[in-house]
Amino acid sequence: MGSHLILRAVGFVGGLCGLAIFAISAPPPNVIVFVADDLGWDDSGPYGNPSVKTPTMDRLAADGLVFDRALLTTSSCSPSRCSILTGRYPHNTGAPELHQPLPADQVLVSTFLRHAGYYTAAVGKWHLGEAAKVQFDRVWEKSGPSGAENWVEALQDRPRDRPFFFWLASYDPHRGYEPNTIPQPHRPAAVIVPPYLPDTPEVRADLALYYDEISRFDHYVGLACAELEAQGVLDNTFIIVISDNGRPFPRAKTRLLDSGIRTPFIVCWPAGLRRVGARTSQLVSVIDIAPTLVDLAGLAPESSFQGTSFAATLHDASAHVRDYAFAEHNWHDYQARERSVSDSRYTYIRNSRPDLPATPPADAVGSPTFRAMQRLERAGELSPAMRDAFIAPRATEELYDNLADPHSLHDLIADPAHAAALHRVRAALDQWIRDTDDQFYDDITPDHWHREHGTRLNPGRRPAGY
Repeated sequence: MGSHLILRAVGFVGGLCGLAIFAISAPPPNVIVFVADDLGWDDSGPYGNPSVKTPTMDRLAADGLVFDRALLTTSSCSPSRCSILTGRYPHNTGAPELHQPLPADQVLVSTFLRHAGYYTAAVGKWHLGEAAKVQFDRVWEKSGPSGAENWVEALQDRPRDRPFFFWLASYDPHRGYEPNTIPQPHRPAAVIVPPYLPDTPEVRADLALYYDEISRFDHYVGLACAELEAQGVLDNTFIIVISDNGRPFPRAKTRLLDSGIRTPFIVCWPAGLRRVGARTSQLVSVIDIAPTLVDLAGLAPESSFQGTSFAATLHDASAHVRDYAFAEHNWHDYQARERSVSDSRYTYIRNSRPDLPATPPADAVGSPTFRAMQRLERAGELSPAMRDAFIAPRATEELYDNLADPHSLHDLIADPAHAAALHRVRAALDQWIRDTDDQFYDDITPDHWHREHGTRLNPGRRPAGY
């Protein structure tokens, strides 16, 4: 299956770790992609949250490489998963809206890896439709509340004479929440409330339950890694931990701000990383995962992929991957159409439906957090950032400096000091729209849920596969 660049630390030379590079015929790495469902990028230990219990992710980060500027192509569950597995943007997969099944003509990275001799399996949450299932050797769908209960069994059941690719997808920390999902639940007093949510008892309790499911996800990732170690294959297994979109709270999931499209992105591969415990600020998109896996398997790049391999970053954390990352927001419970472009500093958002408020997903509308925010909104007690979900009409364009303003609280669209940056990112988005044939259609899927109550409506037209 080809030669692979193997890097090994060979001792200390003048106080620095020497590095030997051997181009040898070596087995390609096994691959596991762990996918959380609605995990905010900064809600784990490796990304600066000391309150949520994530010991497995902490260990993987300490033994791996952490990407600090990793972005999704959308902030909606099934379109995000379809995009990651095909290496294509949501509007190019034929499944850009929530619950739309991936068309049969779309090729998953699993198919290319199968051609290279890999055994492939998807375990847990699926959410890609029926047609795509034939592109895995086996699909194990949800078996319990977490969706991760069969991960270890699936790893044990694999053929031992082939490299493997596992897509291990959890339902955690997706709503709804129940108490006592972990032995030691998080205390509401210890959670970190983002500045765009009100710091009330209801919000803290809601976040604590969300933290509990993050820890449950982390626990199952740990069990899977322990099984790999017991099998003696952990060293040459390329592991990625990501989320499909931001936390299921207002101004996060379904938004194109960092809180919606930025993802944790932890890579661990003991046999292949140049050095462990490193971080990189290089921009990477989840659309780059499929090209990277094909690259690591020793295969030529596939023409269907719209991303680029980040394999060079595994050897040099400063290696440049891309100038821009692009994202889109289409129907997810409510009609919407937004596009964004991000570079290493800025995010620019263009909204084609400024007449509509930025209503969070329907399950978040029914949450204790949103109920508290509605009460405070009626009382006139929300800050401008906290009012985001209630404002209509909204701006047609937004610009944020993610370095100076990590929570995207200050829109710089009219600030002359950032005019040059605005011109540059506008042009980049326009070019991407042309390059990817991103056409605007007036026939946008209507709301399926009430924006204030979260109750189901009967709009008459549903997205395909709903």
